[in-house]
Amino acid sequence: MIDILIDDPQWQEVPLADLAERAMAETLRHLGVPPDPVSVSLLACDDARIAELNGAFRDKPGPTNVLSWPTEDLTAEAAGKSPLMPTPDFDGSMALGDVAIAYETCGREAREFGKSLDDHVTHLLVHGILHLFGYDHIRDPDATLMQGLETEILGKLGLDDPYRS
Repeated sequence: MIDILIDDPQWQEVPLADLAERAMAETLRHLGVPPDPVSVSLLACDDARIAELNGAFRDKPGPTNVLSWPTEDLTAEAAGKSPLMPTPDFDGSMALGDVAIAYETCGREAREFGKSLDDHVTHLLVHGILHLFGYDHIRDPDATLMQGLETEILGKLGLDDPYRS
């Protein structure tokens, strides 16, 4: 389940709930995680809000496209290895964490990449959800692993490889 907070009315132009549900369902399916107990919170905001979050949590000035805050650190110790799987709560539920996505940055990037906004948002939602599972792109082997997963998941959704030139 994805709980969505629309903080910027521009997101009303995008079928965000449908895109988020599709992105999450396929990501979970690909990772072999049953969807029933999983929950994610999604903040659909503007560049000003995500810039505040980026500065507060990552000490980076300015907006970015997507940010993620996992409930637990699942990062693999060895570069290029799969992260740990999340631990269900006592009731079997899994609250993975929070994702924020910025409308203006997503729109600008979609135009720059020659993609539809829906396709780019779907990619960024898959990317953000993978971060909640402990995937990252700081170390090169981890980036290769994460990008490969994104490409496979997006392919199953009928979308092109976002990393192909």
